[in-house]
Amino acid sequence: MALSTKTVSCHTQIPYVTSLATAITSCLQALNPRKPDPSHINPSPLNQFSHYLQPQLVIEVIIKQVNPYHALFFFNWASNPHHNPNCYTHTHQCYVAITDLLLAHSLFSVASSLLQKSNRLSDLMASKFITAYGNRGHVKGAIFWFHKAKTIANGNCLFSCNAILNVLVTANRISLAQSFFDEIVNDAVVKTDVSTYSIMIRGYCKTGMIENARKVFDEMGCEPNVVSYNTMINGYCKKGDMDKAITIFYRLLESQDCLPDTVTYTTIIDGYCKKGEFDKAMKWMDEMKLRCCKPNLLTYNAIIYGLCLRGNVDEAKKLMTQMRLNGLKENLATHMSMLKGLCYAGRSDEAVNYFKEIIRKGMKPDAKAYGIVVNEYCKMRIPNKAISLLKEMQSKGINPSVGSFNVVLRTLMESGELDMAIFLLKQMRGMGCKPNFISYSMVIGGLCRANGRMQDVEEILKDMLRNGIAIGATMCSSLVMGYCEDGNEQMAKQVFYETIDKNYVISPESFSIFVKQLCEMGKAVEVQKIFKEMCERCSIVDVDSYWRILDEQLVKHMTKGGEEVDTTKQ
Repeated sequence: MALSTKTVSCHTQIPYVTSLATAITSCLQALNPRKPDPSHINPSPLNQFSHYLQPQLVIEVIIKQVNPYHALFFFNWASNPHHNPNCYTHTHQCYVAITDLLLAHSLFSVASSLLQKSNRLSDLMASKFITAYGNRGHVKGAIFWFHKAKTIANGNCLFSCNAILNVLVTANRISLAQSFFDEIVNDAVVKTDVSTYSIMIRGYCKTGMIENARKVFDEMGCEPNVVSYNTMINGYCKKGDMDKAITIFYRLLESQDCLPDTVTYTTIIDGYCKKGEFDKAMKWMDEMKLRCCKPNLLTYNAIIYGLCLRGNVDEAKKLMTQMRLNGLKENLATHMSMLKGLCYAGRSDEAVNYFKEIIRKGMKPDAKAYGIVVNEYCKMRIPNKAISLLKEMQSKGINPSVGSFNVVLRTLMESGELDMAIFLLKQMRGMGCKPNFISYSMVIGGLCRANGRMQDVEEILKDMLRNGIAIGATMCSSLVMGYCEDGNEQMAKQVFYETIDKNYVISPESFSIFVKQLCEMGKAVEVQKIFKEMCERCSIVDVDSYWRILDEQLVKHMTKGGEEVDTTKQ
């Protein structure tokens, strides 16, 4: 596509720049370079755009490219003096744009080579590599570039210092971050700024080391800004220490350089709401308005959450209406609070209808929201609807939590729907959720209490062991009881001995059934022998209780004319 030089001047306005960028993008798609240095491709179709080259256009073209090799091909072509009659040269912003794009596609070596060849490697550029490696969880790569930055900038590398601290804090590598922070602060070459301290404060607060954060805050080598204050306030609020949070707030008020903002007030309001001190939260909401600080969605969500926590759903609805009148639209978090509030208030039917209304409005509830309604259906003893909801989640590509399945399994077992529980347990993996020990334990435990279901138990048990889940003490007790109730004395004894081998203690209930079963079969002496072996090999806390159970069954056995046994403790 040829363009007349008379159509657009080099100092083109934005609409023309966008139009040109689109045309260049189409040309690049036709050329379709697929590697960093496609020497076999003739760039001459791009020459029609030579007269229009300027930094704004180059940046626009780079940003528009989905394929990074297309952007790189254009960037290299534009920098070639043979292709531009206006002696165009790339600005710093152009290099930033191409570097950002290459790093976004993990083309680290390509970006590094480009910057080295053009002698554009700097502290700022190095900090971009540090951040990019950090975003991919590659801490070693980030540290490598930090040390490289110190060489590039002769130690004066503040951007890179802040970037490496941010990477380490984000990765929860707080000890390593502290080491770097100490090195940076003690290094006279690097002049730290408020971001350096704020990042470290955030790291300590994030990991619950609030007093370490306070020490850094108090010893800052520069004046804190509102971000520093807000981070400290948030740290104390998360700890539930509202008194210290308010102390920091008043210190902020005394500061001459900054004032509290919406984030400050919202953090305090949220802190009081989560502590259940709703009246104090409302006072801070009033304080916020008096200082002409406008509440945002997060502020309203915090108050709505606090109201719903107290079961004041109707008040929360009024506040949501007020929020809408103030031009703010609720989000999923708002609806989640309302949903939970209806559940806390025991208004299960309303909760279910509210959930349906959320979906009708086009909202996309997550697994947690679905889980709340699944739980309500189970409370209402409607497991079929809960299962339908689990299937709906699967059809929408939402993986239900194992907790949601477990609450349904428990309800089915309690309702005597044993076959449906077995079927659901087998279907879990296909529905995007692996059964855990609790899933198996609930079904196996319930089947062991039912008559004639031990064959089902054995099948489920095999599946559980195949999936790497071990049998626990409670399940062993259930199996002993189940085999006894089923009249299978041989399997009951086998499981009992396997339980002793694992140093597990059979529950008193299962032990009582086991003793009764063997005594009725005329094996009282064997029962005593097994029990003594259990006492010798297992750590039984309340041995006397087991002795009482044994004595009771042995006495009954002798009363019925069984062989005489020794009932004294040894």
